[in-house]
Amino acid sequence: MGKSKQVGNHKSDKKKNIAKTWKTKRRAKDLDQIHDDIRPENAAKLLKQELDYDVTGNAQHYCLHCARYFVDLKTMKEHFRTKLHKKRLKQLREEPYTQAEADRAAGMGSYIPPKAVEVRTQPVEDEMTT
Repeated sequence: MGKSKQVGNHKSDKKKNIAKTWKTKRRAKDLDQIHDDIRPENAAKLLKQELDYDVTGNAQHYCLHCARYFVDLKTMKEHFRTKLHKKRLKQLREEPYTQAEADRAAGMGSYIPPKAVEVRTQPVEDEMTT
């Protein structure tokens, strides 16, 4: 008999972009988007969100720097001590890349090194709401 010479089948078109599907499945916010969220006017809105039963923890416990929701305050405080959170804080210390910086890199001006931005972990209220 031997091996079948059929290479694929009609259902294979669903599996063509599986790599793209896995890469974008758990897509997080980019650093420049998080820099926009850290601004005081935007941060106040994100930290004081209305109850949303479709989001983890009813959207009451949100980490601004990692753009993640947590089930309760205890879990969020534990997250603040993790390596992932500290790594994200370190990444956010550098000023976001702008179009002006891209123009300077292309030879349309002098190079100015990116400024350091002071980033601290957000303050946490100790009231336990459930």
